[in-house]
This record gives sequence, structure tokens and C-alpha cells, in this order.
Amino acid sequence: MKLDDRCVDCLLSRVALECKLSAAGPGLTDETVRSCAELLSKIRHDPVSHPQIASAVHRHAYGMLDNPDPFKELKEQSNIEALSVCNRVRPSLRSFRDLVLASIIGNTYDYGVKTHQVTENFDEFFNTMFSKGLTIDDTDRILPLIKRVVYFTDNCGEIVFDRLLLEYLHANGSEITLVVRDAPILNDATMKEAGQFGLKDVSATLTTTGCGTELGVRLDLCPPALKEALGQCTLIISKGMANYESLSLEKDLPPVAYLLSVKCEPIADDIGVPKGSLVAKLCT
Repeated sequence: MKLDDRCVDCLLSRVALECKLSAAGPGLTDETVRSCAELLSKIRHDPVSHPQIASAVHRHAYGMLDNPDPFKELKEQSNIEALSVCNRVRPSLRSFRDLVLASIIGNTYDYGVKTHQVTENFDEFFNTMFSKGLTIDDTDRILPLIKRVVYFTDNCGEIVFDRLLLEYLHANGSEITLVVRDAPILNDATMKEAGQFGLKDVSATLTTTGCGTELGVRLDLCPPALKEALGQCTLIISKGMANYESLSLEKDLPPVAYLLSVKCEPIADDIGVPKGSLVAKLCT
């Protein structure tokens, strides 16, 4: 997807949040937001995806704040909260659909969207959303395609529930190439969290997107192992909105299962579902 006019205020609000998380004073906050707004005005119409434009703005903010990981404490808190809920609900997750749904509920751990509030009571929220179920449910079509999977992760907290889905895929014979971010950006998962939750144990290959401090996926920057896996896989699993925004622009991909919580109106409009929907959409 390209940047939507509605994305501008949202993106700059996230810069302001990064300033707050970095304990920047009023002067530095105003300077950072103003400078990012100027950068955004220069690049917003460039012929690239929304994640690429947003990433450039976030990198600029991080540099001005001299903070490579403003969301560090929120990421750690998310993982702790998610792990507690995961341990409680794990025995009740019996099917592929259950595990997909749980991983999509985990995708609500997202601090990158102004109009989306991360719940303060994730335990209760999980129960509510699990009962609500999937607005788009292509899980029956996705399951037969899991022989060779490239799995693009998204957020911390969410990655705890990804582990359960990855265990299922691994136990059912999937050869998994698992992909995390190169470097911290927003609250996305990196090699640090992959190591923390032992994701190498349930994947044949663990790699990064090769993009540095970058949201989404850039196929032109993929490392060799990821390029090879994309050329041979039977299914791409794409978690979250930034990965959707990137991959939905690409052509001639293997089947892609987009697993995400729809947290903003531009994504909702593009997919054709109400904001707040939980989606497991297969595109072939």
C-alpha cells in the first residue's frame, strides 16, 4: 500500500510518542516532530510503500533523540503480559484455527497506530476477541499449504503466540524460514526476542529481513537465505499491517496468508472489513 493522507497525523503522533518514551523535553520534542514533519512532506509522494516512508521518518526521529530503541521497556512489558496469558490459554488451543486466531489477537500488541490502544487487561481482552473470532477465515485453505513456510513476524508480545503456531507447523512437518526485523523499530520483534523465546528450535532457518531499521519487507534487500526460501516456499505467512502493506504491492509471490488485526481505517478499507477485524486472508 501507498501512504494515505490519513496516515500523516498517525505517523507524526508516533514520533511524539517516541519523544515521550525517550524522556525528551519540550524543546527537543517540538524540534523532532517539526523536523520529521518536514522530512515527511518531502518524501510522502515518493514511489515507494508506506512502510518505507514511515521507516525513514522513524529513523530520523531515533537519530535526533539519540535513542535506537524507544520502545524497549514496552516491548519487555508486552512479552511478560503475553507470556502470562499464553500459559493460561495454551491447553485450550486445540486446532490450527485456534492457534492462528491466538496469534492474530497477539498482533494487537501494536504501538505504531494512533487510533489503536493497546489494552491494559490483555487477559480479559484475549477472551473477548477469541469469542469474537475471525472476520475473514481462510484457515481451511491455508493449512494444506504449510509444507515449506516463510513466516514474517511482527510485534513483541505477539511473538509469544507466534511460538505456539510455529510449534504446530513444526510438529506437522513444515520446513520454516522465520524472519524477524534487523534492528529495533517501533515494538517489532528482533533476533533478541527470537532468541529469548527459542524460536530457532521450531524453525529450519532463522533470519532477518535484511532491511536494517525498517518496517515491512523489502524484497530487494532480502539476505540470500531468505531469497532462496521465498523462491521455494509453498506459503508465506505475513503477520501484521506493515508486512501486509509491503507484500500486497508485490507480484508473482507464492500464496500469502495475511494474519493481522486491522487497526486503522486505511487498512480496513483496503481489505474490505471493519476496523478492529481479525483477519486470516489467503491470497494466491
